[in-house]
Formats: sequence, C-alpha cells, structure tokens
Amino acid sequence: MLIDEVKKQVLQAMRDKDADLRDLLKVVLGELQTADARLNDDLPDADAQRLIRKMVKSNQEMAQLSDRPEVVEKMKAEIVVLETLLPKTLSIEQITQALAEVTDAIKSAGNDGQATGVAMKHLKSTGAAVEGKDVGQAVKQIRG
Repeated sequence: MLIDEVKKQVLQAMRDKDADLRDLLKVVLGELQTADARLNDDLPDADAQRLIRKMVKSNQEMAQLSDRPEVVEKMKAEIVVLETLLPKTLSIEQITQALAEVTDAIKSAGNDGQATGVAMKHLKSTGAAVEGKDVGQAVKQIRG
C-alpha cells in the first residue's frame, strides 16, 4: 500500500538526516492518514494517488503564482518528490498506441467528450495509468 511506502520513506529520510524530505513526506503521510481515518478503513491506493496528485497540482499553482524564486524552486523540488510516489503514466504517444483497437469507435463518436469516454473506458479495462488531459490530447490527435 502507498501509505506504507510513504512511512518507509519517512524513516529513510530520518536516517539520512534529510529534514526537507522528511518534512514533506510527513505532510503527505498526514494527509493520507487523515483520509484513511475518515474512511474508517484502509485507504485504497487509487485514493491515495488522487490526494498526492492534488498536492502536486497545488504546488504547481503555488509555483506559478509566486514571484519569489526560492518559493518557486522549493515547490518544483517538492513536485519532483511527490511524483516519485505516483505510478508512471503513459505518454500521449503511448496512449494513442493503446487506443489502436478502438480508433474507429473514437473517430465515429459524436463529439470529443464521447470519444474521450470511449477511450477512457478502453484504457481502464486494460489497467493503463493515464492522465485525463493526456487522453484528451490523444483523442484529438486520433480524431484529426
């Protein structure tokens, strides 16, 4: 489980005396444990990944809004660490290749939204890890 992996990384950061990494991972762990407690059950990895993606997005927004270089640099460094906790997602090119079987259905869909729905349904059935925005771009490429 992802929460267990974060706990291990917190301990390793403590052993390595890496205070910045330790502090960031403790924040992540706190968010995951809070969500876990609210569920009153084990937090599924998919939900944990969603929380981490939310943290990445928050850091991206903070980096864009800040006019202080040290804040931007810190946010970008945190994003790198947070992304290591997430599974690697397919690139747009890889998504396009994975959708080869349903290309005709994507092209014949009434609009981009329906075509994206066809694509997402197919990708989920294969267990592919993808970002929604990347699927949207792949669908637009396929639809021409």
